[in-house]
Amino acid sequence: MQMFLVTNVREPAARGRRWIWLSLCQLRFGLREGILIVVLCLIPRAQAGATLFLAEPYGYDATFAGTGHAAVYLSGVCATTPVELRRCGPEETGIVISRYYNVGGHDWIAIPLIPYLYAVEELEDVPLFANKKVVAFLRDRYRRKHLESLVPDLPDGGTPPGHWSELIGASYIRTIYTFEIETSPDQDEQLIRTLNERSNRPRWNLVTANCADFVREIINFYYPHSVHRSIIGDLGVTTPKQVARTLSNYLRHHPELQTLSFVIPQIPGTIPRSKRVRGVLEVPLMSKKYALPIFLLNPYLAGGMVAMYVEHWRFNPGKNAPILDAKRQLDASLTRAERRAVKDQLDDVERAVSSVDADLRKRQWTSLHAAAEPALDIYGRPALKVRIGEEVMSVGIARSNILDVPAGSEFAAGLLKARLSIELKTTVSQRTARSDVENDLVLLKQLVAPQQEELAKKAEVAVVQQTGSEETDH
Repeated sequence: MQMFLVTNVREPAARGRRWIWLSLCQLRFGLREGILIVVLCLIPRAQAGATLFLAEPYGYDATFAGTGHAAVYLSGVCATTPVELRRCGPEETGIVISRYYNVGGHDWIAIPLIPYLYAVEELEDVPLFANKKVVAFLRDRYRRKHLESLVPDLPDGGTPPGHWSELIGASYIRTIYTFEIETSPDQDEQLIRTLNERSNRPRWNLVTANCADFVREIINFYYPHSVHRSIIGDLGVTTPKQVARTLSNYLRHHPELQTLSFVIPQIPGTIPRSKRVRGVLEVPLMSKKYALPIFLLNPYLAGGMVAMYVEHWRFNPGKNAPILDAKRQLDASLTRAERRAVKDQLDDVERAVSSVDADLRKRQWTSLHAAAEPALDIYGRPALKVRIGEEVMSVGIARSNILDVPAGSEFAAGLLKARLSIELKTTVSQRTARSDVENDLVLLKQLVAPQQEELAKKAEVAVVQQTGSEETDH
């Protein structure tokens, strides 16, 4: 995963030395500073790697099952087409590969890293706040540009339905936990030959050949017997969490290997947050709608399940893991005191720009945002067409263009406030990088500056008018 974090440097390095270097960095600079500079410590020692992506469940999966999704990021492997692999060039960042159900008549699909996560091709164009319309727009734009042969338009030119959308923009719908293990160029070459020569026809089966089975095969290709199913905990079904748990155990028992784990947070927006990832037996054990009937009907069975979970399957994939921020660096989350301080500053900004009730302003902005239509600015960056009265204006929604249109600064400020309000929620803030929150607050202050200047001018005019009125009376 280090290829994503830093430049694609391929200097040789002895196995295990990067781990020692990381430890030295953190000991020298302290935990917070060590996390922030860890990427700089990695630059001269970066190698190719295979990274397990453990994605949290969303939608129906989150409601009824909760097993999530698994994919593999290969930093040294790229793709000529979504179904033909090759070695990466010096400036390329690799592909994410996974098994999907009924996508283009293929077993596996390979997507470049940035589009897989964000449905854009440049990191600075990632929307700061997303809704379903924006995500659908960006996904379809990428499909038409790069996946037309795999997922063609409908006969009327419309967007086809199907699971293809899960190939692109995963970070709008899920939080992703990463577990990297180093690979060698020879291993990457062998994997490329194996997958290119093997039949890429649909094999997906929920029980015997799901997405986690494919990931298990890839990881075991690099490190045989490193990950495996759980016959008891998952009833023999390979689950994404089981793959992550066994890989984590394997890495813990092989400290000589170069490893790196962190969290890729879900982009804030109106799309519901993904849920905690679970194994097969965890679903009835940890969900009230299943657990209560089991405890009532057979408390001994339920007690046994709890004991087995505590002893063998309790695994938190994000525990103590650093978080990837918008600048592709690793940072910790906000402390409770820091979160309160940011909330206070956010309230101060709100009071400084308007005397109107904050809830009313929020409702007005929410209505405008819901009616806005996704578009691209003149440079091809994500924007929203916002109608205010009779006027329609284009407002940038990414860091690269949100400051471009002063006339739309009030709407853009509302977008930043909405983003910050989500980032400051207790459960979300634990998976949000401190640096992202701090940078978002700075950006918000830049956006409200024109409003503050306008209010100051109005106040000066009012004072002048009042003074002139008093002189006339005298």
